[in-house]
Amino acid sequence: MRPATLPSYITQLFSYSNEEKIALIKRQYAALLKGQPEVTVVIPAYNEEENILNPLLSISANITSRSVELIVVNNNCTDDTEALVLASGVKCIRETTKGVTAARTAGLHAARGKYILNADADSIYPPTWIDAMIPPLDDNKVAITYGMFAFLPGIGKARFTYFLYENVADMLRWYKRNFKEEAMNVYGCNSGFRKEQCLQVDAYEHPPGTNEDGWLAVKLRGKGFGKLHKVYNNKALVWTVDRHLQNDGGLLKAFTMRIKQVFMPGK
Repeated sequence: MRPATLPSYITQLFSYSNEEKIALIKRQYAALLKGQPEVTVVIPAYNEEENILNPLLSISANITSRSVELIVVNNNCTDDTEALVLASGVKCIRETTKGVTAARTAGLHAARGKYILNADADSIYPPTWIDAMIPPLDDNKVAITYGMFAFLPGIGKARFTYFLYENVADMLRWYKRNFKEEAMNVYGCNSGFRKEQCLQVDAYEHPPGTNEDGWLAVKLRGKGFGKLHKVYNNKALVWTVDRHLQNDGGLLKAFTMRIKQVFMPGK
């Protein structure tokens, strides 16, 4: 069951100033990156100065024995995103071709880890995220892992409303997984795979009308690298801002649109 309220690690994160976040990221990341990385977390960013420290702080706080590298991809930012990343001691590379496909591809090629975890610049990650997402990939029968996400309530909005939306939306995801295409449930804010295998299927390139995350899952499975593996428990539950819902016109319109995508594709 998804949480109806925000977990304590998020409320604590929101209490810090940017200066405090930067100092914490520096200290935590020094402990997280233990020599040669086994895991690389790639975060594309376009003008995310208001959000970027949150994923860096939450991911660097992960408790894991694995060596983890963080890479932020500056995708033509015109604000202070890159300055904040560098001040935190995290690697930031630039990709001038606009779009998340190009940004994730640049991060993939720069990654030193065997495993890649996709993350987003407007999301917050639990301290158990890495150790929930990576172990299934140690099994060569699994090509890609993916987890769930929940919405951070905007100012003046109740978390419970989003909680209801998410649980109803999960019914649609169950239907897609069992009767349509499971890859439709794979999102870039919360997925993982092996770098070498991703490169063998031409990375994130995808046909028009599809998304890079789900199509990558289809390609990896089709190549025979293994099945899709959903991490159900909240140890891999990612929290993200609701701007995508708002861009779709709000909760009701977004839900209606998703119903049409599942049951009336092309309309």
